[in-house]
Amino acid sequence: MNRLCFAVITAFFIVLAFSHVPAFAASDQEKIKVFACEPEWAALAQEIGGDKVKPFSATSAMQNPHYIRARPSLISKMRKADLLLCSGASLEIGWLPILLKKASSDLQPGSIGYIMASQLVNMLEVPVVVDRSMGDIHPEGNPHVHLNPYNLIIVGETLADRLSSIDPENASFYKDNYQDFSSRFSTAISRWESEAATLKGKPVVVHHQSFVYLLDWLGMNRVGTLEPKPGIPPTTSHLKNLLQQLRSSPADVIIRTPYDPDGASEWLSEKTETRAIVLPYTIGGNEQSGDLFGLFENTIALLKETYDVKR
Repeated sequence: MNRLCFAVITAFFIVLAFSHVPAFAASDQEKIKVFACEPEWAALAQEIGGDKVKPFSATSAMQNPHYIRARPSLISKMRKADLLLCSGASLEIGWLPILLKKASSDLQPGSIGYIMASQLVNMLEVPVVVDRSMGDIHPEGNPHVHLNPYNLIIVGETLADRLSSIDPENASFYKDNYQDFSSRFSTAISRWESEAATLKGKPVVVHHQSFVYLLDWLGMNRVGTLEPKPGIPPTTSHLKNLLQQLRSSPADVIIRTPYDPDGASEWLSEKTETRAIVLPYTIGGNEQSGDLFGLFENTIALLKETYDVKR
């Protein structure tokens, strides 16, 4: 009798163990695979999709999204993706078209699985004319749209709709997640705007136009750019001219992304005694920017800290 019980119990646990293997594998397989070009969009997909999506970011906070190679590993990820979410506005022009050639028809422009954030929001710095002599400008406008937090709410709504179309059985889940995110993020935006009210009108020098939407949202005043033209590395003559300008009309802070070279900003900081700081720019830009809420919390804290130090 004891041997029989032991055999039955042993068989039960063996069956139980093996029955869970395919369940976990199937669960992972059923998740909607989101190919995000940048970390902020992978983070937004996680907010809206929760445990029903599997986001992947093609770039990190330490990489300039303009200059990425269409590696075989990215092609493989694109082939398996169910939805594509990127900034657009030619930010990924050097590599995304190559990946799209290998993608399914569901991820092509005009399809349910194709989302370009820049096509959903009001664009800044849209050029009247486009000329290569003007540097690396974007015909559609400045592509760094995620640094205005209101844009994330706008893009999130479209993302929830597309996820619902791809996975109609869980449509209410995506819609509820979006409403929850929108409510929490809107509350946070109000708090951030209140905290950052003292930054309005403050003069800033930037390395590249990466922070245009952030400065526009906060009402800060960009008085200089380290690049003589968009995408053109700082030159000695340009920096000297900028130095003369700042001596008569000083800036309060010089900002750059984690992937911008530090030479020009540190040089100008030393010459003008203006503080140079690195803002996270996107998810993972520093330890405090692990999600979309942390990104804006830390960005505003770093900017405010500049003025606390000045006092």
